[in-house]
Amino acid sequence: MSEVPMQVAAPTEPTPRLRQARAALAVSFFLQGTTFALLVTCITDLQKRYGLSDGLLPVFLAAVPVLAGVGSIASETLVKRTTARGVLRVVQPALCLTLALTGLGSQLWQLAIALGLFGLLVGALDASMNMLGVGLQHRYGRSIMIGFHAAFSLGGILGAALAALAAHRDTGLPLLFGGAATVLVPAALLVGRHFAGPAELGDAVREAAELAARRIPWKPLLPLCAVMAFAYIADASVSNYSVKYLTDGLHSPADLAKFSYLGYMVAMLLGRAVGDRAVQRFTVLPVVRTGTAVAGAGFLIAVLAPGTWTGILGFTVLGFGICAIIPQVFAAGGRLFPHASDAAVARLNLFNYVGFLIGSPLVGSLAELSDYRWAFCAPMLLVLAVLPLARHFLPAPADDRPDLARHFLPAPADDRPDLAKAPA
Repeated sequence: MSEVPMQVAAPTEPTPRLRQARAALAVSFFLQGTTFALLVTCITDLQKRYGLSDGLLPVFLAAVPVLAGVGSIASETLVKRTTARGVLRVVQPALCLTLALTGLGSQLWQLAIALGLFGLLVGALDASMNMLGVGLQHRYGRSIMIGFHAAFSLGGILGAALAALAAHRDTGLPLLFGGAATVLVPAALLVGRHFAGPAELGDAVREAAELAARRIPWKPLLPLCAVMAFAYIADASVSNYSVKYLTDGLHSPADLAKFSYLGYMVAMLLGRAVGDRAVQRFTVLPVVRTGTAVAGAGFLIAVLAPGTWTGILGFTVLGFGICAIIPQVFAAGGRLFPHASDAAVARLNLFNYVGFLIGSPLVGSLAELSDYRWAFCAPMLLVLAVLPLARHFLPAPADDRPDLARHFLPAPADDRPDLAKAPA
């Protein structure tokens, strides 16, 4: 996830304890990025270990975001009874242990249990991490979420690099995942001691949730929701199938194939660093259109790649393009509803889950019917569909903006959007 234009309180000088809590949460995002990257870059290794067919693979992968949604809802309930800090301190070490568990079995039912547990925990982890992040942001009085998601990208780079090194040295999954867990679990336990709690956050988490629960109309947001879904379909296709495409489609060595995700994450991180400056210099419409064209070109390079390094180049180029789109979706939602940007962000956030849910089975099913070259054409076309939707990123004229006054009442509890959901 990228920087989100949240409504925040007036800027205040953060206390040393708040700075410590912010650093601790950044480390938590880093650990999550490492854990996630280790899993997704080793999907082909998991297939070989468990004898998982290409036909069943999309089913297993699609179950993870579904269960992540369940875990996120359960996390919200637990947070109401305890605290976001309490949930995160338990869930993150458990997720790291589940990574180790995923590499130990040999039967399909064992993989199903491990991935199911991973999905539940990653949903609960994402929700509690983002609750803490939003609470800290309100206490700081300025946007700080971009730093947390940059930490996630850094962790993803480390995880992909470790997976590539393990493949180069022919290290098995039990040693790779188990060795990683021996570092990740103690690190998660240690950093969890410094998370922000009620003493530091006060009512900041509740206040942020109330802002996100404001009633706003769906219709003006629908084009941006479609863009968000298309972008995350592309992201899910890279996360779950870029390595497999290189190994099975381009017959790349296992260690080099993992550089497809590594290049993608490096490009995402670098692109985020320059994205805001590009918008300030060239305005949002050229940036979104250029990013869309670059993302489409990245897919095309990957689809037509004659060999390993061209395929890696394609996914790297794709990362540069996608990172220009996603942050601007949130920014456009904030401009559309300037007095209810949190509510707009909460609505848009739902569609990254939609994208992940569609992306994995879409590419996997098409690859089963044809091959991975043709399968990646589907997310490429969906990304290019952003081009005619790009005009919706422009600020609406004041006279054309929705009448928000009647939407500023808190939504009923059963109808509140989920602010905390956000994949890392």
